[in-house]
Amino acid sequence: MLKRIAVAELLEGMFIHEFCGSWMEHPFWKTRFLLDSARDLQRIRDSAIREVWIDTRKGLDLPAGQTLEQVRVETDALLLAAEPSVAVAFEAKTLDEEIEHAARLCLSSKAAVMAMFGDARMGRAVDVGQVSDLVDQISASVMRQPNALISLARLKNADEYTYMHSVAVCALMIALARQLGLPEEQVREAGMAGLLHDIGKMAVPDRLLNKPDKLSDSEFATMRRHPEAGVNILLESGQVSELVLDVCLHHHEKVDGSGYPHRLAGERISLFARMGAVCDVYDAITSDRPYKKGWGPAESIRKMAEWSKGHFDERVFQAFVKTVGIYPTGSLVRLQSGRLGVVLEQHGQSLLTPRVKVFFSLAGRMPIAPRVIDLAALEGQDKIVGRESAADWGFRHLDELWTGLPVN
Repeated sequence: MLKRIAVAELLEGMFIHEFCGSWMEHPFWKTRFLLDSARDLQRIRDSAIREVWIDTRKGLDLPAGQTLEQVRVETDALLLAAEPSVAVAFEAKTLDEEIEHAARLCLSSKAAVMAMFGDARMGRAVDVGQVSDLVDQISASVMRQPNALISLARLKNADEYTYMHSVAVCALMIALARQLGLPEEQVREAGMAGLLHDIGKMAVPDRLLNKPDKLSDSEFATMRRHPEAGVNILLESGQVSELVLDVCLHHHEKVDGSGYPHRLAGERISLFARMGAVCDVYDAITSDRPYKKGWGPAESIRKMAEWSKGHFDERVFQAFVKTVGIYPTGSLVRLQSGRLGVVLEQHGQSLLTPRVKVFFSLAGRMPIAPRVIDLAALEGQDKIVGRESAADWGFRHLDELWTGLPVN
């Protein structure tokens, strides 16, 4: 039986099934193993992980903890608490209308961020004017149709992660700031913060950024120094706001005080740093890395909901769920009608009834002619009953179904 327990309750002889947190928060290559070493136990306690799943069939059990069913009930309640969604005023553009423009913007944004980060690596000052122009372009795309750029930026290759991650977090921060009802000037600042939040990684050696397996403890410690390095880089430019500096420094803090670099907790973490924490983790865990395939967007939202109590600010996380959806664009879902489909767009008033492109019959275990259905118009006739993994089904071209574009 799977059971979720606090790290403080972890004992040698237990079988770890999964860490409750993203893989950037711990130095372990394996996530499923028998804990038979006092050193490994201490490494887990020293990490940012605060809860783990154990498999009681393969190792020691204890009376405390929550069962899988209890956690699912708790997680579903947290996600559904984001309903009803308050519609944010965006321009009336369909996904199809915006997606080609967003794809071109992704390419130009990647080139601009690579050049900007390259300047930072060489010790040259960041061109804040260039950053501002890029944020304006990303903001305009998100305003026209938020699902397009946010979802396309997720489809990055592992070797371009550092640059496209900044673009993705910029777009997510802009959309989240609008969902929270912040003034447009603060929306723009949030975008600037998202674009520059990881610039400190330019002080990290390439061999660590692109290492094809997990980092050693010393390498992990080096990587965790990137927020301070980023602030130093930005201070040299002399033109970056306190808000942007704060997000750069504190986007890895957690509300329970277990984050870094300053172990801030609760309200001691600014609203924008709390926003940055959510946006950073979502894009990171949905992205492929050299040593780890990303999780699907719907599975990522579910896992973040599981961790949210200690990791994220509850109000910010629920606003984020409203922003991207319980089943974000690109999610593979199972319908009550016995079909599989990929989510295209969110419904303005409900997180449970997106537009879906169905393409596979579970009854026949075979593809069917793709067809777009609006679950909001089919209320009482069909609905989403589960999340699915494209890898488990062997679907290699799922992203092409919703983008209409060839995806590498």
